[in-house]
Amino acid sequence: QVQLVESGGGLVQAGDSLTLSCAASGGTFSSYTMAWFRQAPGKEREFVAAISRTGATTYYADSVQGRFTISRDSGKNTVYLQMNSLKPENTAVYYCAAVNYVGPYSSSWSSSRFYAYWGQGTQVTVSS
Repeated sequence: QVQLVESGGGLVQAGDSLTLSCAASGGTFSSYTMAWFRQAPGKEREFVAAISRTGATTYYADSVQGRFTISRDSGKNTVYLQMNSLKPENTAVYYCAAVNYVGPYSSSWSSSRFYAYWGQGTQVTVSS
């Protein structure tokens, strides 16, 4: 059983940067494909970014490509989401997700149903 704990959310202004962290425990971190999703009020949860178990492959939603960067530190069992040039529409609860998957990139990475483990979420609010 994997436990995921997000941190780093907060209130920022448009154009600012913020880095979210997700600490994983209870499993073999190197076996897990990791991802970030977000959910704004009244909207469905949507994919943000994913990273392979080795960190060699990353995948982003079109809306964040070029502004957000996902990375992972195996020594700290932590995955990060660096968010630059934040916009008010990026306001949401951001969730970390994990799945025990050692295969190559799959289009399923962007589906919430692909992931078995979820964190409790961290709130990001971007003011205009």
